[in-house]
Amino acid sequence: MKTGKIRFALVGCGAITAKHLTALKRIEAAEVAAVCDLNPEAAKSFGIANGVPWYTSPHEMAEREAFDIFSILTPSGTHASLMLELASCGRHFVVEKPMALRIEEADRVIHDCDERGIKVFVVQQNRYNLPVRKLKEAVDAGRFGKMVLGTVRVRWCREQAYYDAKSWRGTWAQDGGVFTNQASHHIDMLAWMMGDVE
Repeated sequence: MKTGKIRFALVGCGAITAKHLTALKRIEAAEVAAVCDLNPEAAKSFGIANGVPWYTSPHEMAEREAFDIFSILTPSGTHASLMLELASCGRHFVVEKPMALRIEEADRVIHDCDERGIKVFVVQQNRYNLPVRKLKEAVDAGRFGKMVLGTVRVRWCREQAYYDAKSWRGTWAQDGGVFTNQASHHIDMLAWMMGDVE
């Protein structure tokens, strides 16, 4: 179904999915084509609530639905393997951070997607926070002169209830620890302000 809009298929119907649905509804040129989750109840609930088809298989969703972008909204440790598995479907990706838990996985995703002409956008929403945007404007305007050193500190607190809410959180295999979970935002902002690592 061609509508002239960019169509998104959401893979994963957890807590972050509601935020993506809200954001996509605010964009006139975007629409949600379908949702998918391994848990049929979660997929059905999100699908019915948003008036879109729901699936338990992303491959079946890709075969049956016309869309442009997979939004990967699953536990962190599954991001890279899902993108590698779904790259053959020929759709672009929006993926929640982190793109991968290991550099080798990230390199494979980049290589495979480059080979297929697939674009990958990693969600780093803190770039849009007003203080961060103002800091970036000041950096770009040269207000700090030549910057030679930058540091970041993660001052967020994740209480035990956060980890208890999802079994994958706080595990090396699926969460990767503070560096890939919370600090990825800070590393992103450090590189954004200071320039690429050499």
